[in-house]
Amino acid sequence: MHLTLCQLTFHENLFYATREVGRLYETGRHLHNYALTYALGLASAPYFQTQQIPAYAEELLPLNQQGIYVTPARGINVQYQINTFKFANNAYRVKTEAGSRNTPSFGRAKEAAVGSAFEFVILHRQSLRLPKWVRMGVWRSKARLEVLDEAELKAATEKKQTASLPLNPLDVEGNFQIYDLISMPPSSLVENAHIETNWLKAEIKSRAKPIYLPANMAYRFQQLV
Repeated sequence: MHLTLCQLTFHENLFYATREVGRLYETGRHLHNYALTYALGLASAPYFQTQQIPAYAEELLPLNQQGIYVTPARGINVQYQINTFKFANNAYRVKTEAGSRNTPSFGRAKEAAVGSAFEFVILHRQSLRLPKWVRMGVWRSKARLEVLDEAELKAATEKKQTASLPLNPLDVEGNFQIYDLISMPPSSLVENAHIETNWLKAEIKSRAKPIYLPANMAYRFQQLV
């Protein structure tokens, strides 16, 4: 199993509502691994859907057979900008039906500003072709993808260890002992997770400490069904 360490640097403001406080919609300091997987082109969803219901299991589970897994990303240099938005009404509409989703018509968006950077890793068995640019968030913001390093993952002897990157706990086997909860949809993430499980270790040339990640991470959706 191989590890590719990546960095996303945004060239446009990034917005997604991690937390809603009245009319303030805040973007968090982490990127969900589902969103990253779609943004990288490793999974895709149909452009038109009659119902706004995600199909994560159908679209992400095939990656397990290919031996591909993307971790959540953490912000390594995130700055914020607050912008006010307002969606105008279409006065010419003859009939207006109540929407099925709580879509804000006005408010303030706390966005990750231009230059904000996030890092994550991709686990894979075969070589990957990654895009140089991706788009993410509500505004489809453009970000530059850079491969920082690559390494081979090897089994670690320790059974209790702290993960080097944020994790999606649904995708991890083992007994979580200590962690910081990151509340965000569609499933909360954890950081600084101390877990009793089997571990993988990667020696990165540019870093003094190795990267530790739980073994057997894969997309799992039992709790989302």
